[in-house]
Amino acid sequence: MSLLRVIGFGAATPLVLALAACQPAPPAGWSGYVEGEYVQVAAPWSGTLATLAVQAGQPVAPQAALFTLDADAEQLARDEAQARLVAAQAQARNTDSGRREDEIAVTRAQLAQARAQAALARNEQARQQQLFDQGFISRAQLDDTLAALAQSSARVSELEAALRVAQLPARPEERTAARASAGAADEVLKQQQLRIAQKSLRAPLAAQVADTYYRVGEWVPAGQPVVSLLPAGAVKARFFVAENEVATLAPGQAVNLRCDGCGAPIAARVSRIATQAEYTPPVIYSNAQRAKLVFMVEARPTAAADAARLRPGLPVDVQIVR
Repeated sequence: MSLLRVIGFGAATPLVLALAACQPAPPAGWSGYVEGEYVQVAAPWSGTLATLAVQAGQPVAPQAALFTLDADAEQLARDEAQARLVAAQAQARNTDSGRREDEIAVTRAQLAQARAQAALARNEQARQQQLFDQGFISRAQLDDTLAALAQSSARVSELEAALRVAQLPARPEERTAARASAGAADEVLKQQQLRIAQKSLRAPLAAQVADTYYRVGEWVPAGQPVVSLLPAGAVKARFFVAENEVATLAPGQAVNLRCDGCGAPIAARVSRIATQAEYTPPVIYSNAQRAKLVFMVEARPTAAADAARLRPGLPVDVQIVR
């Protein structure tokens, strides 16, 4: 090897080392904390807290009673809706049938009386006709009997029609309206029953009671959580990655979580990478990362047993699995 080549090699070596030193080192890890995914149980209606069946730290099974709000007003409204429904249903049934049997019997009796009077009027008219033909009465007297006969016959026709109408149901339009009223009353009753049910809340799933926010006797606004639940395994690690390191991560990336007292590292996978950068929140107490532009990243444990080892608020260190 010539002296020139040796000198050239010796001069290039520091340059290579300097370039290598300029390359960014692989990230050693990030600091973060465990966050719980709580289920905030609230009623859609306001009211006084009547009962509170759980306390913080207590495990609850699915459909276990949590709390109830006072529902006296809703129960009164339900009773009113029930009464209106009964009335509307009765009215609907009434339109499907004719009049009562006693009412029909009265009309039949009136018809029989009218027929008897019509028969007497016919007999009287026949006698008066004979007398008129024999010249014993005037034409005016005969006309009176004819008018009486016509009146009694018309009365018979009227009562016969009334009897037919009394035996008929209501018109189709009236029956449709009555059924619609009964249906509307039934829906109102269901709404009141649902409102009462929504004032008695149960656990939607198995969980641990994280906290309660009201005491019995306090007024609870509509939609305000009364009980906070933490379902089993509903935890995730949240950490913050510098802008020049975020490209090393992708959704599904395997990472290890380490925390004090957790024992062996906990396997997790990246589930979310924020689309916008932010400054490190004050919860991360690190001088090295303070005031840096970072991206928030979330990772979830891959095993339910490992998730049970994490507690919300616990500081964690995150490392990429190479």
